[in-house]
Amino acid sequence: MFIKQLSIFVENKPGRLSSITELLEKNNIDIRALSIADTRDFGILRLIVNDPDKALNALKSADYSVTLTNVIAIGIEDTPGGLHKAMDILYKNNISVEYMYAFISKSKDTAYVILRVENNDKAVTAMEENNIQVLTSKDIYEM
Repeated sequence: MFIKQLSIFVENKPGRLSSITELLEKNNIDIRALSIADTRDFGILRLIVNDPDKALNALKSADYSVTLTNVIAIGIEDTPGGLHKAMDILYKNNISVEYMYAFISKSKDTAYVILRVENNDKAVTAMEENNIQVLTSKDIYEM
């Protein structure tokens, strides 16, 4: 039910993202979703990939500072208010969102969102009870 997300510490230097994506390419790892947050000196690159354990090992072998985090992925109606419905469910269940990012879907009626929340189990239950699609790791890794 949970999705493994890679978080990679990246120095703000020319070529750092190129080197990471080259390493993933050489290991036949496909990126499904990504987000990057940066400051002046560094950034945190968050990735959902088709083989997170293989990516983790490859990145660690290349001396990158990387961690795996469990996140959830939901499918929401791609209409005005679709995201609000999911956020309202979390609010009503007293679940805080630490961060989130969307990614492109192959379905034109569904938008997909990765969520890092304070309590994954509680969030999954609340979403399912309110008919919000919760994606499995297989759903994401095989997209």
